[in-house]
Amino acid sequence: MKKAKRVFLIVLDSFGIGYEPDADAFGDVGANTLLRISASEKFNIPNLLSLGLGSLDGVNFLPRTDALGAVARMREVSLGKDTTIGHWEISGIVSKRPLPTYPKGFPKEVIDEFSRRVGRGVLCNLPYSGTEVIAKYGDRHVKSGDLIVYTSADSVFQIAAHEEVVPLETLYEYCRVARELLAGEHAVGRVIARPFVGESGSYKRTANRRDFSLLPPKKTALNAISEAGLEVIGVGKIGDIFVGQGITESNPTHGNLEGMKVTEELLARDFSGLCFVNLVDFDMLYGHRQDIDGYANALSEFDSWLGGFMSKLSEDDVLMITADHGCDPGDTSTDHTREYVPLLIYGNGIKPVNLGTRIGFTEVGITAADLLGVKYSSEVGESLVPKIT
Repeated sequence: MKKAKRVFLIVLDSFGIGYEPDADAFGDVGANTLLRISASEKFNIPNLLSLGLGSLDGVNFLPRTDALGAVARMREVSLGKDTTIGHWEISGIVSKRPLPTYPKGFPKEVIDEFSRRVGRGVLCNLPYSGTEVIAKYGDRHVKSGDLIVYTSADSVFQIAAHEEVVPLETLYEYCRVARELLAGEHAVGRVIARPFVGESGSYKRTANRRDFSLLPPKKTALNAISEAGLEVIGVGKIGDIFVGQGITESNPTHGNLEGMKVTEELLARDFSGLCFVNLVDFDMLYGHRQDIDGYANALSEFDSWLGGFMSKLSEDDVLMITADHGCDPGDTSTDHTREYVPLLIYGNGIKPVNLGTRIGFTEVGITAADLLGVKYSSEVGESLVPKIT
């Protein structure tokens, strides 16, 4: 196969397909995001099935089809199950140490220094559901102006504030302060702005979330592709996750529908390189909120869009679909889950082959680079190009 001109790599954020062998260490034995949502009456994914989703290892509950392209089940090897570590591994970085988490809240010295730097008090400082924390502390925040700071099972420092109390740009600046402060032993994966609106009893988070991530510790496949003179176009929170490293153009979005619209607009544009897309609603709106039907419906909406997108691919385009972790919407927790993820590869010259279970999400980035004629290697994994072309 001649090298591809463009690779469209789409991450369905949190679309896990079954718990990994080490899930007991993460409290996730039994988790299976795909199995959970497949029981919903909203679940309708003919295009993903045509790509071979039902043929993956461990997926014995969906129809098996003659796949249109190459398929594999990917096992994460990094010590984590969050967005940052998942995307880093997709791009070629193996994280041997987990990022710090704070099940009892952040240390007093961290909170006191943050409060001093921003000139506001702090409420909560505990792990919390994002919707529950604004329901409980929203009134006190609106009355006092104190910031709602909370975390989760992930390595995150989240700041919630009402948009009429703290303007968005001010909230983003507070996040930059926290990002600068949270270094060394407290270098969390992400500082996240969580703005909300509404009145007492009916507060609602808005789509103006922003992530302020930790810098990747080494070069990724994105760096290799952009340094080869090709474009690396991020859609959704990709630019934030990688702090712009290796990204030549960033297109922030406010949800799946906008993300799909922007991706289709890029498909109609002439460029050479990688279009790296994150569709966040699966995780943010449905996985964490334990909404099985909502998750299934969002996947069905993506599948409906996918059929038209695939029909418009050029002969030198390749489509890759994967995920960064799981977030089972029907388990006993609102947290991410330690799961395998799918890899579906489609395009002219891609063989319909089942590669079984692969070790390391790293092979996604290595393969994307190789498809574009760019060599990139990681300590784990190899390019799948010789096996799929």
